[in-house]
Amino acid sequence: MQEIILKCEDLHKTMGKKEILKGVSISMQAGDILGFIGPNGAGKTTTIKLILGLQSITSGSVKINGYDIQKDFTKAIEKVGTIVENPDMYMYLTGYENLKLIANLYPNVDKKRIEEVIALVGLKNRIHDKVSKYSLGMRQRLGIAQAILHKPNLLILDEPTNGLDPEGMKEVRDLLKLLAEKEKMAILISSHNLAELENLCNKISIIKNGQIVETNEIEEVKAQLNGHIYLWEVNSVQEVKRFFPEANLLDETHFQIDIEKEKIPKIVELFVKNQIKVYQIKPKEISLEDAFLKKTGGNIID
Repeated sequence: MQEIILKCEDLHKTMGKKEILKGVSISMQAGDILGFIGPNGAGKTTTIKLILGLQSITSGSVKINGYDIQKDFTKAIEKVGTIVENPDMYMYLTGYENLKLIANLYPNVDKKRIEEVIALVGLKNRIHDKVSKYSLGMRQRLGIAQAILHKPNLLILDEPTNGLDPEGMKEVRDLLKLLAEKEKMAILISSHNLAELENLCNKISIIKNGQIVETNEIEEVKAQLNGHIYLWEVNSVQEVKRFFPEANLLDETHFQIDIEKEKIPKIVELFVKNQIKVYQIKPKEISLEDAFLKKTGGNIID
């Protein structure tokens, strides 16, 4: 059985009269990459702040490596690395000089560990260049290097690919997969980039209105919708909304709808009676975005 790195149990957070979190529970094992997603104001940032001890917990508990964040903060937090959006660094210093500054904050980070991390994040050839000359992807990799210098086994990232081009996204994605596999880190990622999370994470946790509505393997979450979303091609989608207001119109002749397979013949019959010509119907390959929209009722995300 894999080691439990992070365990949040029944987290509640109240601010004034408003209940922000309503019993959030999350569990992560070594090597997990968990995507944490939800609509605006769902409670993602608050949950992360409670995990990191940046806000007080109204009730419930957070344990990291078995240590309670409220009762033994120093022990709980000592193996945690984190980056919120763009990592802080000195642009006029080299990558190596930035890492040395961070290394000075920890008692056991020596030159050998700095060299190890540089190789791990793939910056060996550019580590002595000034950070101002780095691409966004390189800066993000340097930020991750700073966060893992002290050998954490839990890495918490908020929008790690924000603002990156496709090449930069791939660099960060490959690095995070390597850290999970080689260093056995548990990595919690809060992001709005669902396509990127689908390529990166093995698990997903969806939060809505302060409550977790789904935590599962990504493929399992998507499998729940298999055979339910169908793409239709008709002569015109203008009349479709009259019969199916929930239909998602894609263009003038295509729409998609979440229905059971058995209902398709009746819908075709209805369309034909109302002069709507049906050219094609096919099941859609389910994406994480489809699953997210289904679980949250179509809410937009951060």
